[in-house]
Amino acid sequence: MKIRMLLAALVVVLAASPAVVQTTWAQAPQPAAPQKGPARVAQTAEITMEKGGIIKIEFFPDDAPKTVENFVTLARKGFYDGLTFHRIEPGFVIQGGDPKGDGTGGPGYKIKAEFNKNKHDRGAVAMARSSDPDSAGSQFYIVLAPANFLDGKYTVFGKVVSGMNIVDNVKKGDKMKSVKILDAAQ
Repeated sequence: MKIRMLLAALVVVLAASPAVVQTTWAQAPQPAAPQKGPARVAQTAEITMEKGGIIKIEFFPDDAPKTVENFVTLARKGFYDGLTFHRIEPGFVIQGGDPKGDGTGGPGYKIKAEFNKNKHDRGAVAMARSSDPDSAGSQFYIVLAPANFLDGKYTVFGKVVSGMNIVDNVKKGDKMKSVKILDAAQ
């Protein structure tokens, strides 16, 4: 009789073991939680001109997140590679990013404007558009001299941090050999 009771108890314990093991595993200490949110990545662009020289652009992702994302995505797809600066307004702006090369082209879609506090100072990089504020796509311009009358009317999404000497010497039809995006953890 004692053996039967012992065997019955053993069966009960063994039948309960998976639950015990499962409970034990569920209560195992968890590894330290990772930092909240992804590591902040500062993205910059390097426009390499066909005639030589590099224009480096720092983005303003906090002020124009969707515009920066759009430019970065197009650049990574090679969209800008080989395109020209089709509009040159001495003392004002140079403009590029049009696949047609005449100021009427784009990527086939439009993005919403993200007007912000950034000024149209020398070296500012902003999205070109038609009279519709939400008509920007791929065309961008670089400001050659302060143009504060444009502030709050166009999306400024970056600034030239080196290569303004290259920008100053761009002529109509000069090609962007490549536009590369560089990622750097902050």
